[in-house]
Amino acid sequence: MSALLALGFGAPAALLALLALPALVWLLRVAPPRPQVVDFPPTALMRDLVAREETPARTPWWLLALRLAAVAALAIALARPVLDPSVADDGASGPLWLIVDDGWPAAPRWAETAAAIAARLDAAEARGRPVVLLGAASGPAQPVEARSVDEARRRLAVWAPAAWEERRDDLLAPLAREADARPPGSVVWIAHGADLATEPATRAFLERLREAARNAPLTVSLPPRVDTVAVDRLDNGAAATAAGLVRADPREADAVRLAALDAKGRRLAETEVAFAPGAARAEARFDLPLEFRNDVGRVEIVDRRSAGGVRLADERWRRRAVGVIAGGGFDRDQPLLAPTHYLDAALAPFADRRRPRATETDAAIRELLDGGVSALILADVGRLPKATAALLLAWVEKGGVLVRFAGPHLAAAASDDPLLPVRLRQGERSLGGALSWSSPRGLGPFAETGPFADLAAPAEVRVSRQILAEPGPDLAERAWANLDDGTPLVTAAQRGRGRVVLFHVGADTVWSDLPLSGVFPEMLRRIVALAGLPSNAATPPAGAAHAALPPWRLLDGLGRLGSPSAEARPIAVADFAATRPDRAHPPGLWGRGDAFLALQPIETGRDLARLEDRLDGATIVRRDGAARRPLAAGFLVAAICLLLLDGIVLLAPALRPRRRVAAVAIFAAVALAGLAAPPPARAANAPIDARARDAALAPRLAYVATGDASLDDVTRRGLAALTRALADRTSFEPADPVAVDPGVDDLAVYPLIYWSVSPDAAPVSPKALAHVDAFMRGGGTVIFDTRDADEAAALRGTGRATPTGAALRRLVAGLDLPELAPTPNDHVLGRTFYLLQAFPGRFEGPVWIAAGDAPGAEATADRPLRAADGVSSILITGNDFVGAWARTDDDDDLLPMASADPRGREMALRVGVNVVMYVLTGNYKADQVHLPALLKRLGR
Repeated sequence: MSALLALGFGAPAALLALLALPALVWLLRVAPPRPQVVDFPPTALMRDLVAREETPARTPWWLLALRLAAVAALAIALARPVLDPSVADDGASGPLWLIVDDGWPAAPRWAETAAAIAARLDAAEARGRPVVLLGAASGPAQPVEARSVDEARRRLAVWAPAAWEERRDDLLAPLAREADARPPGSVVWIAHGADLATEPATRAFLERLREAARNAPLTVSLPPRVDTVAVDRLDNGAAATAAGLVRADPREADAVRLAALDAKGRRLAETEVAFAPGAARAEARFDLPLEFRNDVGRVEIVDRRSAGGVRLADERWRRRAVGVIAGGGFDRDQPLLAPTHYLDAALAPFADRRRPRATETDAAIRELLDGGVSALILADVGRLPKATAALLLAWVEKGGVLVRFAGPHLAAAASDDPLLPVRLRQGERSLGGALSWSSPRGLGPFAETGPFADLAAPAEVRVSRQILAEPGPDLAERAWANLDDGTPLVTAAQRGRGRVVLFHVGADTVWSDLPLSGVFPEMLRRIVALAGLPSNAATPPAGAAHAALPPWRLLDGLGRLGSPSAEARPIAVADFAATRPDRAHPPGLWGRGDAFLALQPIETGRDLARLEDRLDGATIVRRDGAARRPLAAGFLVAAICLLLLDGIVLLAPALRPRRRVAAVAIFAAVALAGLAAPPPARAANAPIDARARDAALAPRLAYVATGDASLDDVTRRGLAALTRALADRTSFEPADPVAVDPGVDDLAVYPLIYWSVSPDAAPVSPKALAHVDAFMRGGGTVIFDTRDADEAAALRGTGRATPTGAALRRLVAGLDLPELAPTPNDHVLGRTFYLLQAFPGRFEGPVWIAAGDAPGAEATADRPLRAADGVSSILITGNDFVGAWARTDDDDDLLPMASADPRGREMALRVGVNVVMYVLTGNYKADQVHLPALLKRLGR
């Protein structure tokens, strides 16, 4: 009975044909009887004559049932029955609102979510209902008007989960306006089952959604199991790297596998962590040496891919070695009162503290510098020998961070010390006490241009002594923190690639109680994090709080790092800490390759909850994950078989008895062979389709649609920019670039096909490989771009391939390729339009071509793809040409360049022009290769 309730129809109107069955019964009843063969005895014939009308013989009941079954099966087949256990039809009329949770928690089960959406769309189409299809993470900019089911299906085909969480409240205002114009018939919320919002916020959203929908029936579709797990914390501890996990449903035990990867995607360690029954959190540990722990670029959940299952690391996270030297000697007698005690306690959570064995300050500094420390803290160290000061200054200029704390020794030192950020007044300032007119001062707001800008100054901190700085025009610029009277508390200055930082108070509690406050460790952490970074990595210059960080590597919904999309917008440095991921600011790495910050998908300490516990009063249905099974094909085959059987029954009486069995067998065999035979192949001379005809009449560049929307968008924009450059600079005026599917489209009409390879590229079908192979044999050229030249350079000589390089090997494994070789410097590719010595894109690396593509080279058995007119049929690069060419809608640069050369994009565009000219013109400029030799002979 439950199976019948799960049966639906795509075209239920076709079931009206079943009403014709009674008429068919009447027609079959009045059919004349079957002729009989009898002898012709005249007398017997006359005896049987009667003078009354007789009713013809009826059709046999079994034949009537056979024909009725055939017609019924055909009618049901035309109605497109579907066995759908999810019961997607709610029976309502009017517009259907489909609200879909498409944030990162939906990524692991997105295929099931897409199937549930498709089932709802089929049910809406059967009832002729328009659909409002909205993503809860897609924002209010998406269309909210009721549209046709076909338009919704087109969106579903390219829909992918986002890398940020849902903001459901943003949809309420547009939905309310839509309900004013056209109230919904029903509302279906297809949820992933996890809730990142607070319980009051979720309940308020549900109530406001009912109000916006005019109290239309609300159904919430939930998965059978809520297994959402996120990584919300990553700590680089003193002994190991720890990752904190949080899950939405703590009712049952669960286990996940985590992997620690470096910046190049290489796996450093892997571990399994189990949640205890009833526990919402767990912790995973990676026991790695400090050198390997500092190489960790991200930690990710292996078996449940989502952006929330990834935790990124930037330069602030890496654990650095910090040397500590105290100027006073009383710490050996009273270690708990020494400055080193407070410094060790503050540095322990994020740095490796190193204390010198030497007791002399000169020898201790040299010992720590030789040990490779990233930062050095001098607590009340005054005068330094000139040689030691010069050595320390050279170390700072190379990127080290020197942190100095005030004290009696420093107060008596020279004020013009280059290892001080500002000139100091001799002596110290006393605040409070019997001999002072003033009272201890509190902290003022931290400077907006320093690394403490987003910290709140603790009100309980009091400073009773400090060293004052000489007033100067640059004092305000160098002050990172001040007292409430405006005098500096922390000052800093740039020295080469490093910094010199001075706390105008001591590192112990004699001059202030700052070391006892909770803000003191965070101040030290941010200062130490600057070690080894460029001067503008985390601290913008004075007046540049508006400086912006561009997107560099961003996460998608499945937790994969890739190039930024065209929608990503820079983030102001001052706003970075408060930025929440959204469509304009996805989680990922922001900045440049040498200095970047990580925007995490989920905040540290964020709670997850089961959405079902917060859905009071809503109708809940379960998606059990079973596949929808179309039944139309089965009913159609049954109808055909029944009609064939009816034909056999009609044919059999016309044959002689001895041939009936053979005829029936032959007829059945032919019928079954026709049903089992594959559909006829397309004729070789089939007419060209409209898409290929347009490409043949208006030449254009093509690119392979990979299914990755962000990657395809960058490729399209890059080829569009190259198309405009070709029209402006050459006589070739191509039309707009087009995406192709190698397994479906005719490739012969395109001169050049660009194939951007993604790390998780799916295997190519044999049919698509055959089309690509035929395209290259016919003289076409395919450019495979792995976009990983920088990663490949780091792995060169190790025998290991990048993830994208491994994906390329899988793609071309079925192609009959020639031997490949790097493009030589004198290759015709560098002379077809511009004179080029290299072929850079966003990155600069080798470009591989067919080794036998020199002019005049002949095809051999081991090199079947002979170059046509000296043009290589394949080019392989990792330089990301399209990324360098791509432009935004506002004609700005879409992606940052790895090179600092201001002419990098222009050179990349020239490479693109040369490649197209090379493909179109062949080897007509090949003689330029011999031009130096010809000029030399003419000179003689």
